[in-house]
Amino acid sequence: MNFEGKLERAGYKLPDRRKGNQRPFEDGIQTSQLIFVSGNAAKIDGVLKYKGIVGDTVSLEQAQDAAKIAFVNCLAAVKNMTGSLDHIKKIVNIKGYVASTPDFIEQPEVMNEVSFLVNEIFGEAGKHSRAALGTASLPGGTPVEVEIVVEV
Repeated sequence: MNFEGKLERAGYKLPDRRKGNQRPFEDGIQTSQLIFVSGNAAKIDGVLKYKGIVGDTVSLEQAQDAAKIAFVNCLAAVKNMTGSLDHIKKIVNIKGYVASTPDFIEQPEVMNEVSFLVNEIFGEAGKHSRAALGTASLPGGTPVEVEIVVEV
């Protein structure tokens, strides 16, 4: 089964990322065999699924769900650039930014759910390095933003 099929079996569908609006940046940039995907939020049909700060108005479980949706949106950018997720040879790096209260210290727990999903979908090609960072706020009020680097 291909990577997109495995993703759909896990309950996630890639959004359509065809270029329609003018933006001052690209969704991702390819250099040699690496694609660097810009930060993505947990948007479904262009609307944030969650809004707020983790540890205040957003629960750990909601943040974990937001992180997985944001990761899937990153994959959609890769598909938009390459035509297929099957061009991915390796998930190299994942960075997760978690807008959280000063006393919230479970940013790694938020991003663990993304790592579990990556390993389920990509197997050996999904072994990656990762960072989980706390921040005071994120653009648009999103509680989580994810960016990735993949090898194609």
